[in-house]
Amino acid sequence: MKTRLPPLALALQGGGAHGAFTWGVLDRLLEEPDFTVEAVSATSSGALNALALAQGWMDGGRDGARACLRALWEHTANRTSLTRWAFQVAPGGRDTLLSLGRYWTPEQFNPLGLNPIRDIAEQLFDFPRLRREAPFTLYVAATRVRDGALALFSGERLGVEAVLASTCLPQLFPAVEIDGEHYWDGGWAGNPALEPLFYRHGCEDVLCVLVQPLSRTRLPITPGEIATRVAELSFSTTFLREFESLRRAREALAEASPLTWLGHRFKALRTHLIEPGESLEGYQLESRINTRLAFLEQLCEQGRASAQAWLATDPAAR
Repeated sequence: MKTRLPPLALALQGGGAHGAFTWGVLDRLLEEPDFTVEAVSATSSGALNALALAQGWMDGGRDGARACLRALWEHTANRTSLTRWAFQVAPGGRDTLLSLGRYWTPEQFNPLGLNPIRDIAEQLFDFPRLRREAPFTLYVAATRVRDGALALFSGERLGVEAVLASTCLPQLFPAVEIDGEHYWDGGWAGNPALEPLFYRHGCEDVLCVLVQPLSRTRLPITPGEIATRVAELSFSTTFLREFESLRRAREALAEASPLTWLGHRFKALRTHLIEPGESLEGYQLESRINTRLAFLEQLCEQGRASAQAWLATDPAAR
């Protein structure tokens, strides 16, 4: 007999277009009648997925969530490359775009401040309603430029500017100012951030959905392979360190003080992981800005397959 899927807290990693992998994971989980969510901590494209999940669920239940996730990625694919997506110029200059940040500031090569994420977020998400009626708690992560600290936007602080902060790559967009502080992409401070799910909620099962492989079987040799691996490490090291620190704290507190709230919390806590593994092994750094619908749907199918494999292991029985 199939084990019932437990209520989950979700941690959704960011990674540009690779966030479509998480679209596929969520799409498959939403087919499960006992899939329920208590809280979501998300970063960058993971934050967009989290908001689409919440908005759609709020509007039309599971089917509404699936429809809103698809709408998010179809909107993203309306332009066939980041060059057109962000700056409305002819496609084909992707390499030029990637190198612009070495010589120009975002204000210099994007003086109008064009940001397609603002348009997508304002069109798809009703932030006042999300603040009042979201079906689960949302945490959107950003990095505070001043000191590199993790900032979590939730509740009344959840809005378009928080999304722009969480997705702000400083090579492409100027820092986002909120209440006198400036923010960049959340990937440097928490990708995804586990702290709010571990310490602020009582959910016993935390599912981390990553969009890049945890390990690589081949040593990177070519310039493209090296650049890809460096980018992966810069955006995953914080998560891996937090995950390991919390694992050690869980072991120590569960053994030393099982009668305290924190000791009981860690003793009951179960963590689960869905990551792309070798399915994304051959992808280069540039694939994170490939917004062609066929590529996004390919990633979605890979996410669905990974979610199916995870479901087949009876996660509640772990």
